[in-house]
Amino acid sequence: MRVETVMLGPDTEQYAGDGVKKHGVAEIASASRRLEALGFDGITAPEAGHDAYLPLAIAAEHTSRVKLATNVAIAFPRSPMVTAQLAWDLQHYSKGRFCVGLGTQVRPHVERRYAASWTGPPGPRLREYILCLKEMFKSFQTGEKPDWKGEHYQFTLCPPFFNPGPIEHPDVPIQIAAVNPYMGRLAGELCDGLRLHPIATFRFTEQVLVPAIQAGAEKAGRKASDVDLIGAPFLAVARDESGVEAAKLDLKQHIAFYASTPTYHSVLEFHGWMDAASELHRLSREGKWKQMPSAISDEMLDEWAVIATAENLVDKIKERCEGLFSTVLLDLPGDLWNDDDWLMETVSRLKG
Repeated sequence: MRVETVMLGPDTEQYAGDGVKKHGVAEIASASRRLEALGFDGITAPEAGHDAYLPLAIAAEHTSRVKLATNVAIAFPRSPMVTAQLAWDLQHYSKGRFCVGLGTQVRPHVERRYAASWTGPPGPRLREYILCLKEMFKSFQTGEKPDWKGEHYQFTLCPPFFNPGPIEHPDVPIQIAAVNPYMGRLAGELCDGLRLHPIATFRFTEQVLVPAIQAGAEKAGRKASDVDLIGAPFLAVARDESGVEAAKLDLKQHIAFYASTPTYHSVLEFHGWMDAASELHRLSREGKWKQMPSAISDEMLDEWAVIATAENLVDKIKERCEGLFSTVLLDLPGDLWNDDDWLMETVSRLKG
């Protein structure tokens, strides 16, 4: 398996509603150098209160090997051209190491948080968005006059003055976030990778999303293995068993945040957890973030998470992820995250 991680991602306090941390340029540069030195194959940047693209420009300057990806950038508030230009420049700056990871978010956030428009169902719109991006990349590289029209987007004008021109590595990989089967089929048909939202349990992924990827790939005359399936399992890990119990409580806060969102309730419905889904949604609407973890039982947690001590984490991850994911993303807690020797060994063993 390939192994990647999140650079300066959200912590438990952020999930609990206590605000977003701020990171300076020097901190981003240092973090990216460290993660490459530790052996990670990929570094990703989230859009969780801060822009997902800007940190990767800094990381591109301070690394030479590791892959860089947005995880994920929200598509619809940015026009396809805005995304295409960002992706093209980052691919150039990184000498071919960039991958654009896109997600749709949900209508209330797009309209009310991003102050952007919601013009139709997210799946078909994202499909057009991806096709439009591909046409833009083609025009950038070849200089050909564009003539692409869809229901939501059109790309018919790109004068030489505004065309960034060809680059050495023009094939910019496109990945999308997915929880539902439509997005799985879309990834299989058009994308280089599917970024599993961690809210997708192992069973849901295997029984719902993997067949969807296969169906989409078959439609396009591709193989499902052409799509990098990137799993980001929730992790409850600590030095010892008592620490694992505390980690489980923290993790329930993370899971409750996502499980409160109706868009993700297909996963809870798959497992028969709709009573918990309704309760979490109610609590989130009331702003009672710290009360939400109580709705996540230990049985539910086991479906979502790899639960392990530091000593047996690699074995537990391999047991649940090998044969299912081609890439695994590690998002580890602070004390282990700061242990470079343990982290380097863990990454090496997972890759081996």
